[in-house]
Amino acid sequence: MSEGESAEADQFENDPSVRQFVANGICMKTNEFEEKLDAGNIQEAESALRDGLSLNFEEARALLGKLEYQRGNLESALRVFDGIDLQAAVQRMQHSLGDKQPSKKGRSRSESLSAVSQHATNLVLEAIYLKAKSLQKLGKLPEAAQECRSVLDAVEKIFTDGIPDVLVENKLQETVSHAVELLPELWKQAGNYTEAMSAYRRALLSQWNLDNECCARVQKAFAVFLLYSGVEVGPPSLAVQIDGSYVPKNNLEEAILLLMILMRKFYLGKTKWDPSVLEHLTFSLSLCSQTSVLVKQIEEAIPGEIQRIERWKAMALSLSGAGQNSSALDLLRMSLHKHEDPNDVMSLLLAAKICSENVLLASEGVKYAQNAIANSNGPNSSHLKGVGLRMLGLCLGKQAKLSSSDFERSRLQSEALKSLDSALSLEPENSDLIFELGVHYAEHRNMDAALRYAKQYLDATGGSMIRGWRLLALVLSSQQRFLEAEVVTDAALDETSKWDQGSLLRMKAKLKISQSLHKDAIETYRYLLALVQAQRKSYGPLGVAPQVEDDNIDEHEVWHGLAKLYSILSHWKDAEVCLEKARTLKEYSAESLHTEGVMHEKQGRVSEALAAYINALLLEPKYVPCKILIGNVMCKMGPKMLPVARTLLSDALRIEPTNYMAWYHLGIVHKDDGRIADAVDCFQAASVLEESEPIESFSTIR
Repeated sequence: MSEGESAEADQFENDPSVRQFVANGICMKTNEFEEKLDAGNIQEAESALRDGLSLNFEEARALLGKLEYQRGNLESALRVFDGIDLQAAVQRMQHSLGDKQPSKKGRSRSESLSAVSQHATNLVLEAIYLKAKSLQKLGKLPEAAQECRSVLDAVEKIFTDGIPDVLVENKLQETVSHAVELLPELWKQAGNYTEAMSAYRRALLSQWNLDNECCARVQKAFAVFLLYSGVEVGPPSLAVQIDGSYVPKNNLEEAILLLMILMRKFYLGKTKWDPSVLEHLTFSLSLCSQTSVLVKQIEEAIPGEIQRIERWKAMALSLSGAGQNSSALDLLRMSLHKHEDPNDVMSLLLAAKICSENVLLASEGVKYAQNAIANSNGPNSSHLKGVGLRMLGLCLGKQAKLSSSDFERSRLQSEALKSLDSALSLEPENSDLIFELGVHYAEHRNMDAALRYAKQYLDATGGSMIRGWRLLALVLSSQQRFLEAEVVTDAALDETSKWDQGSLLRMKAKLKISQSLHKDAIETYRYLLALVQAQRKSYGPLGVAPQVEDDNIDEHEVWHGLAKLYSILSHWKDAEVCLEKARTLKEYSAESLHTEGVMHEKQGRVSEALAAYINALLLEPKYVPCKILIGNVMCKMGPKMLPVARTLLSDALRIEPTNYMAWYHLGIVHKDDGRIADAVDCFQAASVLEESEPIESFSTIR
């Protein structure tokens, strides 16, 4: 056909209102054919079209069927399409196309012949594709999928080495691309997910000569299928695996690989930016706790595709999820600058949350939380205000720990409790708030209220959260109800998967120690040690350790716990072996140095003990246990060292006002210094606090 005829044909194919057939340089109006088709005379219409346009049987049927499809007569279109013998057409196409692969020299005649053959090929293949579309619209999905698959099978027979990337007619390539995209969708709609998976992999692994946009659509659709179908499809077959290449092991890995390939295409400008791909990638990386990988993906996005502030916010959220709070907060400070978006509630709440986890940032967090509360407007204002009040309460509670005066500390603690109560009044079903209130009351030794909120939290979460069981057990242990605490711990272990039992087993070991059941405690620690060593070898779906561990403990903690236990029993050799194991895992640790000092002091080596305590404080200047023990050693050195001891113990109480050992040793210092009334007050405080001392700090379950 000439260029004008081709343009005219394309116009007809793209616009059903143009009523004429164009083929082999001849144009015919469709009116008479429509009349024959309406009368059911398919063969008569086909014969007239063959004679008028010099077409073969399949080509004539293809044009008539397409006409009926465009007119919306799906049943009639199917009757026309049913007469096409695809296998016979494929054989003719193989003969006509097989010997006409043009060389790079003297292409003109070969190209002309090939174009004619490809146009005929497309007519038949497009007819079968439209037949599949008709069946789909009529709800006959398995039959539609079979027809669509036959199109791709035919293409593979015709082009045995794959569709060449040059000299392929656009319409033929479009038909193939549409069929490649349609087949997996048809299998999904038919509920046959195994065939859908095979169709997706066939689309991506075979040589269909898809353009970048079409390939990107298939890759995205396959990734979405892998993420949300709920069907584990398994890795690709060995036949398509290349030696030395990365082979995904499960749905999640394969989806992440596809999405990262798509992101790479966006960065290189090969396809148009699609923000939903980033959303799916965010979800998938969050599932396997690898949001740190997402940061790099966002950084590489082409400038302008993601608005600057949105980029900062997304990166901050990803960094926060990866535990990199300092970097996340720096980005949030940039986005909340007065010249950017200082009143964005989500950014303010995230910044306040990060600050609430660090006593040194608590005052900054208070400002963010107050600003978020003031800007909480709109349909979700109640919820946002509740979250803001919760963050405000947490920040005020942390800020109170840095207060230098008792009055200021008491005021901040009171405001923190008021904020949390206000948040709970706005969101009475918020289990996180109930938990925070329980911890707040427990830290300030209001055990009755803490017990009430701990039980309420367990009821609200149905016992599905480990921290709820831990809070209840710690509150019971602070009431010296060790047997009940152990019952709670055992119940939690029964409800928890093996890999999540670390913190519960550690608590159980400490409960055994509190009841002087040291052999049982040793056995519990041994089981815990085996668990964490096995867990270390099988981290996560990507084979790497999770980026943030909430309730899990590491091997260093277990060896250190065993060292302390053997030290209590005066089994010095065993304690030293365990301590050495802990050091190999974490060379510089204030906890290990503290235990080493205790062992030296119990064996009468006071100077070595003091050196260990001081080294621990050099590592962590606010490590309270070592401040207390240094103060105790100084107290024993005579009257001249009492001021030093008193300073250290007072500083320890400023950091931890409820530490009964600090009160007790401060009482000793006052007694030796002749301040009997002050000593009595300290001893009374120590006695009251000892009665409500939990087996481990409440701050460990935040």
